[in-house]
Amino acid sequence: MEQYGKILLIAMPAFLLLVLFEKWYGWRKGKDTVRNMDMISSLTSGVTNVTKDVLGLSLVIISYPFLVKNLALTHISNTLIVYIIAFFALDFAGYWVHRLQHVVNFFWNGHIVHHSSEEFNLACALRQSISSIVKIFIVFLLPAALFGVPADVINIVAPLHLFAQFWYHTQHINRMGFLEKIIVTPSHHRVHHAINPEYIDKNYGQIFIFWDKWFGTYKEERPDVPPVYGITRPVHTWNPIRINFQHVWLLIKDAWRTSDWKDKFALWFKPTGYRPADVAAKFPVYKISDVYHFEKYNTKASPALNVWSWVQMLMILLFVSYLFGSIALIKQLDTAYIFWYGGFIFLSVYAATELMDRNPYAIIWEMIRSGLGIGFIIDQGDWFGISVWYAPAAYILGAYFVLSVVITGWFVIKHRKEDQLRVANG
Repeated sequence: MEQYGKILLIAMPAFLLLVLFEKWYGWRKGKDTVRNMDMISSLTSGVTNVTKDVLGLSLVIISYPFLVKNLALTHISNTLIVYIIAFFALDFAGYWVHRLQHVVNFFWNGHIVHHSSEEFNLACALRQSISSIVKIFIVFLLPAALFGVPADVINIVAPLHLFAQFWYHTQHINRMGFLEKIIVTPSHHRVHHAINPEYIDKNYGQIFIFWDKWFGTYKEERPDVPPVYGITRPVHTWNPIRINFQHVWLLIKDAWRTSDWKDKFALWFKPTGYRPADVAAKFPVYKISDVYHFEKYNTKASPALNVWSWVQMLMILLFVSYLFGSIALIKQLDTAYIFWYGGFIFLSVYAATELMDRNPYAIIWEMIRSGLGIGFIIDQGDWFGISVWYAPAAYILGAYFVLSVVITGWFVIKHRKEDQLRVANG
């Protein structure tokens, strides 16, 4: 937990700088692929995912160390070849997990957030799930366990394997020659994120593309078919927490509403997008029928709201950075504090992105979030031990929380007046 947090303290600024560089590069080249609100939504999604991971908010039914201990046919030492084997084993497992997430209704919920952006850029790579609480796919590492690949090797290779999937989420790199035959390139992954009928549910590979070629899921990007990004049932929100649970909530409602008792249980494991016929007829859900002619989600945002959304984004990054860098200190104060802190991070993301959605309830969420923050300061006389580093920090944060409520309230009132005026003018 603490070690992963320290790795993220280095990785997060690097990813942020690369995302901002892509924005600048696209602007300079006249091909801007990064919309401001979409970018912030992606960044906040990344924050929720890494917070969940660092806090260990998941249940492992069968762990990899358990598999190695009970099933290994041999035991091998930590040599370079073992790390290479582990990398290939993780990629093989990743291919099949990824494929299942796309084709099984229930498992799609754990991946939908990654595809929810209607853009394709480095920022959308950070859209990772918080809804996969129960980890059941460790079984795909069975080959590695049988060969006795040590658990600590997997623990080192896994973050590297994940981070190596960041770079190819871009439209600014064209085809890459002979590398197209070996590794996943931006061209391959553009196909994967596309909702064009020609491309959908193809190229599941994470690092190596030959898995797709071997198992029949490969599709080459065509110059005459430009990829269109997103999902066919658009999420219509910038809030990553709501995105994470939209699909499973629809499944729950469908299971409750259908009169077919078989479907109540079977729909979870049907192909992705399946809905019982009686429910689909009575409770239709919007689905894009023509991928080349639909309106992307794009809430009206004034320059002031764009600036304030970035202020909130940077504050969230500061809060989460302090958590990752001070886990040991926070746990010394009270072991429950890190979970309270994690809850505060999630509330911060929820409140900020609800305002980006122009939701009037954003003020309620902001009052709860800031109220919790002020409550921490009053209860501790500090902010989770930050006075060790900078004594006035708690007072500054207290002032920030008050200001945040005031500014959010001002935006909510402003948006309400704008909406009323728009309705009045037809």
